[in-house]
Amino acid sequence: SRRRTDRSRVPAGNDPMPACLALLRGINVGKAKRVPMAELRALFEGLGFTGVRTLLNSGNVIFRASRPNPAKIAAKIEAAIRDRFGFPVPVVVMTADELDAIIAANTLPHAPRDPSRFLVAFAASADALAEAAAMSAKPWAPDAIAVGDKAAYLWCDAGIIESKLMQAFAKAIGDGATARNWATVLKLQSAARD
Repeated sequence: SRRRTDRSRVPAGNDPMPACLALLRGINVGKAKRVPMAELRALFEGLGFTGVRTLLNSGNVIFRASRPNPAKIAAKIEAAIRDRFGFPVPVVVMTADELDAIIAANTLPHAPRDPSRFLVAFAASADALAEAAAMSAKPWAPDAIAVGDKAAYLWCDAGIIESKLMQAFAKAIGDGATARNWATVLKLQSAARD
């Protein structure tokens, strides 16, 4: 039988540590909670992570960690950011494999139509997803929401700012999730596998 090598599973540079992603909520929006990306990369390196890279200016960090425990890593990063920058920042951490699963779990067909109006809300806890699941029982058309095991998926038909669904979601979830548009999610997936 032929053996197939899945190159996406081979870590870059033969680094045996798994690729992880940290998504920071609410930084570099307007003048509040400014975090320069160079300083953020240095902070991650100071915590012992390797291969640290940032994507865009909105708090997306790709890194490698030995024996990753997303909840513990998120708490460690949150504490370091609070100490270094003086304000709290909620952080969601996942492995590259978990991101792949979140992307595969999307059941809404809207993403290809306009990736900027399609959001993935990465949940920090099961409680946040329970709130989102309760919202999915209500009618939101032309907007739409679906909830998976690790994330919620939101289609904002008239755009994110105008979306009644997004406004209700933000109010219900609060700091319990951080959202990225579909285009950014796919860029994160590619960067984590690079």
